[in-house]
Amino acid sequence: MTDRVTGRGGARTPRLEEQMHAAMRARHYSRRTEKTYWMWVKRFIYFHGVTHPTDMGELEINEFLTHLAVAEKVSASTQTQALSALLFLYRNVIGREPGDLGEVVRARKPHRLPVVMTRDEVRTVLARLEGDRWLLVSL
Repeated sequence: MTDRVTGRGGARTPRLEEQMHAAMRARHYSRRTEKTYWMWVKRFIYFHGVTHPTDMGELEINEFLTHLAVAEKVSASTQTQALSALLFLYRNVIGREPGDLGEVVRARKPHRLPVVMTRDEVRTVLARLEGDRWLLVSL
């Protein structure tokens, strides 16, 4: 009988974590990236009630990434990092494409407006300054 822990003849099959680290080392990923990607994989597994990733697919990935954006309110770059970790897991460790991930609710990048004064506002400020202060601000 073959299961996830032992292979044929009783030889031990590496655990998912060991397989992931080996795949990342073979591709020269940094140790920090290894730790971070494994952290995302563990969160994904625990989010789905300790279900093995081979028993999950695009639906579960979508649910997890949507949860990160909606419930945990992570930034867009954090959500992208989690997605990258899961894509690495499925493509390079499990050996299959995860499928269509088109329905993921994406975290929004903050819209930052630049703080810029208009030319008239600058003229008004300069008109109220004198001497060294005028010189310093006008530069």
